[in-house]
Amino acid sequence: MPKATVNGVVLNSADENLSAEVLRQRACTELLRQAAQAAGLLDAADEAAADGVISEAASSAIEALLEQALQLPEPAEDTLRRHYAANQRDYLTGERVRARHILFAVTPGVDVSALRKRAEPIFLDVRCHDGQASDRFADAARKWSNCPSGAEGGDLGWLGAEDCAPEFARELFGHAEVGVLPRLVHSRFGLHVVEVLEREPGVAQPFESVRAAVANSLRQQAFVTALRQYLSLLAGQAKLEGVDLEAAETPLVQ
Repeated sequence: MPKATVNGVVLNSADENLSAEVLRQRACTELLRQAAQAAGLLDAADEAAADGVISEAASSAIEALLEQALQLPEPAEDTLRRHYAANQRDYLTGERVRARHILFAVTPGVDVSALRKRAEPIFLDVRCHDGQASDRFADAARKWSNCPSGAEGGDLGWLGAEDCAPEFARELFGHAEVGVLPRLVHSRFGLHVVEVLEREPGVAQPFESVRAAVANSLRQQAFVTALRQYLSLLAGQAKLEGVDLEAAETPLVQ
């Protein structure tokens, strides 16, 4: 693939086949590494690594840079309470779901578009037969799933939110749906066809007992917003070639 650069610093080798997201991550990290050097927080001799992994000194310098550059006020009490009131399902305790799934795993170099085309007909088939005597879901899991649970018909047993990747938990918990979910679920592991077999509702926790968690959630949101804005500022002052930061979602900094 063509080489991408940030102010002349090469982000990838010609024989690397990087996804657009990985390339954006490298670009964001390199922008911050160079900013740390410009701020005098990192030795000018520190060099970008060819594989995108920065030095320990650069990592510490970036942390110091962000602490200086991103001035994040503490969320006010009324803001905490409004967030809690609007997101109470995120602060339930004891909610459990019994589920099964068919996993179409995303592995390095996989064509996600082709993977989706393979997953969708199977998703539609098991959803159309949801509730029928013939257990097509279990049969499909045994045949197609890339998860070890496929041998058990995709059965994941009873799950709590803490048992799942966050993006998977968001689709499973805090909803009333039972049966095959009406959409493919995306996670870091791939595409999932998911069936919820049973639900045990959680119990709402009082605001005071989750106040710290609410504050941490709002701090994280504020950090992500401020980091995006700061990276946008750095990108506007830099010369970028072969990488598009406009399409980036939450930037991940190594």
